Amino acid sequence: MRGIVKVAAVKAPGFGDRRKAMLQDIAILTNGTVISEEIGMELEKATLEDLGQAKRVVINKDTTTIIDGLGEQEAISGRVAQIRQQIEDATSDYDREKLQERVAKLAGGVAVIKVGAATEVEMKEKRARVDDALHATRAAVEEGVVAGGGTALVRVANALREMTGDNEEQTVGIRVALRAMEAPMRQIVANAGEEPSVVVNDVKAGQGNYGYNAATEAYGDMIEMGILDPTKVTRSALQFAASIAGLMITTEAMVTDLPKDEKMDLGAAGGMGGMGGMGGMM
Repeated sequence: MRGIVKVAAVKAPGFGDRRKAMLQDIAILTNGTVISEEIGMELEKATLEDLGQAKRVVINKDTTTIIDGLGEQEAISGRVAQIRQQIEDATSDYDREKLQERVAKLAGGVAVIKVGAATEVEMKEKRARVDDALHATRAAVEEGVVAGGGTALVRVANALREMTGDNEEQTVGIRVALRAMEAPMRQIVANAGEEPSVVVNDVKAGQGNYGYNAATEAYGDMIEMGILDPTKVTRSALQFAASIAGLMITTEAMVTDLPKDEKMDLGAAGGMGGMGGMGGMM
């Protein structure tokens, strides 16, 4: 613009109809107007009133981040409600995921997380932890949270302990499934160096969010202690485990790698030192 106006041209997000919808999201977020020939708007006729505003816009090679758009809250809330209705009506997981991303960008705001460390190895480990936290947070936004540390599954198993099947075999299967629900807590406790059976029984004696904090080796309300699991993660883990178990039952077989026989390895390495390559000679 000949040095008169500071501008930056960036690529519009998305493709096709999704791009049009995302541009409208940006317009509502910034209190601007989408300039498009489809709605009778031409760039030559645009005025300052058509431009959106934000406190800050960060542009780099691959992304553009709009921070604190100055759109009207009522209009943003209405747009979010409209997209959430589209999520309920969506039949494709991909479409649903993209719609959820749009809701998060409109309603959740933007945060910049900077990860630093003394060494590259430590930085990669911290980066992995941050990525895990972000995925867990997204899952928590979708379906909420439950008491962590395996507490929620123990509560479910305890609530279903009187459940029986139509025959003895089904009842045995139910008992196996209920026992398996205790596995996450048992493993966490074992990793902490404690006795799993003792801790699980103590947690069963409690109610609600009462559980075991392996980090502090203390019992208490898991929600108040900040130990949470996304409901979606807990539910999905249980469903996937049941699916795999069902598949194993129907196929009656599994394929796995044979464990190495350490005794054989030691035997091959032992014997006549320095003559390991002459094992076939008498």
